[in-house]
Amino acid sequence: MRRPNRAPPPVAKDGPRTNDDIRNHEIQLIDQDGVNRGKVETIVAIKMAMEAGMDLVEISPNVSPPVCKIMDYGKFKYSAQKKAAEARKKQKIVEIKEIKLRPMIDDHDYDVKMKAMQRFFEEGDKVKITLRYRGREMAHQDIGTKLLDKVKADVAEIAKVEQDARFEGRQVVMVLAPR
Repeated sequence: MRRPNRAPPPVAKDGPRTNDDIRNHEIQLIDQDGVNRGKVETIVAIKMAMEAGMDLVEISPNVSPPVCKIMDYGKFKYSAQKKAAEARKKQKIVEIKEIKLRPMIDDHDYDVKMKAMQRFFEEGDKVKITLRYRGREMAHQDIGTKLLDKVKADVAEIAKVEQDARFEGRQVVMVLAPR
């Protein structure tokens, strides 16, 4: 069965409606100086905006009648883009760094791992600690448990346990997040 040819759906424009895109008969108008002019016919408001060399921009479309303002739309869009870029710049993406340990780790190696972990927490990243057992180490899981408890105690003041230690096959995984 053939489908009938249909026109493609209209492209939804991002951002507020402007000038001739505003379909309401009456609008609540705010002029370029910020003065509320009350209810005005849309055609009259567009003419006022044209005379001022500006655009009529719909500010609040969901009220009755919609609120529109006479402003320079190009300048409005530019400032909105600037605000969005500034917000993206301030946003911090939290990464998960991984530290791999073995149950029989030496003291110096442990200290080096702890320093790295401290640096990750200062940068605001989460740390995933993976404790891997090999061969007969599986018979002495208590050594690994003690090691993870020691890690928890050493970072207690700078980090909190987000996901407690759990087994995944031959390894134990624990996630810590900065306080």
